[in-house]
Amino acid sequence: MEARDGGVAVALGGVQQRSLLAVLLLNANELVPTDRLVDELWGEEPPKAAVKTVQVYVSRLRKQLGAEALVTSPPGYLLRVAPERIDLHRFERLAGEGRQALAAGDAATAAKRLDEALSLWRGAPLSEFAYEPFAQAEAARLEELRLATVEDRVEADLRCGRATELVGELQGLAARHPLRERLRGQLMLALYRSRRQAEALDVYRDTRTTLVEELGIEPSGGLQGSDRRRSRLARSWVVGRSLRR
Repeated sequence: MEARDGGVAVALGGVQQRSLLAVLLLNANELVPTDRLVDELWGEEPPKAAVKTVQVYVSRLRKQLGAEALVTSPPGYLLRVAPERIDLHRFERLAGEGRQALAAGDAATAAKRLDEALSLWRGAPLSEFAYEPFAQAEAARLEELRLATVEDRVEADLRCGRATELVGELQGLAARHPLRERLRGQLMLALYRSRRQAEALDVYRDTRTTLVEELGIEPSGGLQGSDRRRSRLARSWVVGRSLRR
C-alpha cells in the first residue's frame, strides 16, 4: 500500500498504523467505529490502551494526509477521499465498463478498458497484510475479481483475433489456476484457432482429469465415454465455441 502527494511518496508509519489506514481505505467515505478498528487490529485480545493507540495513529495519519481527509465522527472515524484517487475504485469502474462493452459486442473497447483496469495492479492484493484477519476475506474477494477480469480481457482479445498471441499467457494462467475451467477453455480455443488442435485436445483431457480428481466433477457438459468419444466431443466443443465468436 502506498500514498502519493504530487508524485511524492507519503510516509504512512509502521505496520499497525498502516493496517488502520488500510481498514479506513477499504471503507472509504464511510464511518468506521473505533470498536471495529480495535477489533480489526488486535482481534479478541486488544491491549488495554488500544483506543488510545488508535487515537495516536489517527493523529499521525492526519499530519500526513491532512485534517480534512481523516475526520473524527463519533463513534469513530471517516476517511474522505475521492473514489478516483483510490486504485481499487478506478479498477472496478474500468472493469465494469469493459464488461459492459463486451456484453454489447464491442470487443476492441472491452479489451482496452479491461487492460487499463488490470494495469493498476501491482502484485497480490493487500499482500503486506496477508496475515492480518481484516485483510484475508477482502484479499480473496479482490483476487477473484482480478482473475475474472483477466478472463474477460482474454475473451475480448480472442474476439479481436489475437488467439496466437494469447497462447503463452494462457498456458501460464492455466498452470497457476488449474481449477478455473473458463481459463482452460480459453486456452483450448486459442490453441485451436492457432491450428494446434492436438494440443487443444491434450488440454481438454488434462482439464477433465484435474476436475475429476480434485473436485469430483466433469467439465461443463458432463462429457463421458471412451477417450475417442471424449476427443470427438472436445473437438466439437472447441469448434462450437469458435463458431459462436
